[in-house]
Amino acid sequence: MNIGAASEKAKLPAKTIRYYEDIDLIRPTRADNGYRDYSDRDVHQLKFLQRARSLGFTIDECRLLLSLYHDKNRASADVKAIAEAKIAEVDRKIAELQGLRVTLTELSCNCQGDQRPDCPIIDDLAGEHGA
Repeated sequence: MNIGAASEKAKLPAKTIRYYEDIDLIRPTRADNGYRDYSDRDVHQLKFLQRARSLGFTIDECRLLLSLYHDKNRASADVKAIAEAKIAEVDRKIAELQGLRVTLTELSCNCQGDQRPDCPIIDDLAGEHGA
């Protein structure tokens, strides 16, 4: 099938599919006329990549997951380790965002929000705490 059909079936933009080919995540065959020829297997891999990316896996992690997917002798422990590392990363990001929320809430609560120019938010951003 051509890239348009593969794009529709995988629910990915053709540009993304071309990018995945450029970085060797997928390798469609070429028809006699030189056009890409995507198989059902290619579409399945594209769907796999789309799902992995939607879960936050990086391109390199997707490459590793895809290689494990194709390795019928893989250890599920290897796959689980990748998922657990991603969970730890997500937890770190959540903690960072919660810290940002606390700081922004404190700054917002300390700002009068009136017509005066005094603003602890601006002071904090400028490094002028208590100025």
